[in-house]
Amino acid sequence: MTPFSNRITKLFNIDYPIIQAGMIWASGWRLASAVSNAGGLGIIGSGSMYPDVLREHIRKCKAATNRPFGINVPLLYPDIDKHIEIIIEEGVQLVFTSAGNPKTWTNILKEKGITVVHVVSSSKFARKSEEAGCDAVVAEGFEAGGHNGREETTTLVLIPSVVDAVKVPVIAAGGIATGRQMLAAMVLGAEGVQMGSRFVASEEASSHINFKNVVVNSREGDTQLTLKQLTPVRLMKNEFFKQVQEAEQKGATVEELNALLGRARAKKGMFEGDLAEGELEIGQVSALLDSILPAGDIVKNVWKEFTDGLANPVKKF
Repeated sequence: MTPFSNRITKLFNIDYPIIQAGMIWASGWRLASAVSNAGGLGIIGSGSMYPDVLREHIRKCKAATNRPFGINVPLLYPDIDKHIEIIIEEGVQLVFTSAGNPKTWTNILKEKGITVVHVVSSSKFARKSEEAGCDAVVAEGFEAGGHNGREETTTLVLIPSVVDAVKVPVIAAGGIATGRQMLAAMVLGAEGVQMGSRFVASEEASSHINFKNVVVNSREGDTQLTLKQLTPVRLMKNEFFKQVQEAEQKGATVEELNALLGRARAKKGMFEGDLAEGELEIGQVSALLDSILPAGDIVKNVWKEFTDGLANPVKKF
C-alpha cells in the first residue's frame, strides 16, 4: 500500500490517516502496536487503567512497535494527574484527551513537546480546543459508542461544521468502519478518521470474546444513547440497559443512577464478558460489522476500500 500524505499523516508521522480510538477495556498495547505497525495510529486507552498498568502498557507497546502511538486520556476519570506524569516520564509523544476541558492539561503537555488532540462533539468545543493550543481535533458524531455529546449532532452534520470552525486538522469519528465511510468523511473536509467499534471487533482488542461476538452479530437499532443526566453514553441494549431505562422513566436522581451504574459495570460487560449485567459501550456502526479480524487486516481493508472509492466513487463494493 502506498503511503498517503496530508496534515494528519505528517502530524503523527504515519502512513495512513486511520486512527484507532482509545477505548476503555479494549485498547491495550497489543491493539495499539498492531495498528501502528500496519501504518495507522494505534492508541492505548488509559481510562480503564490504574497508573502502574498504564506504564506497563506504554513500555510493552514501545517494545512491540517502532512506529508512533498515542495515549487516550478521558479527563473525567480519576488519577489523571498520575496518568499525565507517567505519559511525560515515559516519553510518549501523542496524547488524545476527551470528556473534559482541553485547557486543563494541553499547555503542560505541549511544554514537554507532546502533540495534543482533543475529542469534541460540537464546533463550539472545537474552537475552544484550538484556542487551548490543541494540534488537531477529533469531531465525534452522535453515532459513536461510549461517551457522547448531548447535542446529538450526527457525523454528517458535525464534520463540515467543525471543519469550517477551525484551522487545525479535523479527524472524523462516529459511525465510521469502512473505507467508503472514510471517503465520505474526507469529502466533508476531514483529514483522517478515528474508528472505535471496528477495532473492538479485532483479534488484538482486549475486550472479551463474548462482547466481540455480540458486536459482530448486532443489527440496526441494537444501540441507544442513554444516561444523559450523567455523561451520555451509547450502549448495546441488554438487561443492564433496560434497568437504566426503567430507572430514568421513574425519575431516578443522579445519585440513584450513579449507584446503578457503579464503578465496575463497564469492566463486567466489555472485559469480563457479562452480556446481561455489564455495560456494553459500542457505536451504531456495529450493525455493519460481521467479522473479527486482525487489526492489521482492518487497516489494510479500510485503506483499499478508500482508495478504490477514490478512483471510482460511484462503484458499489
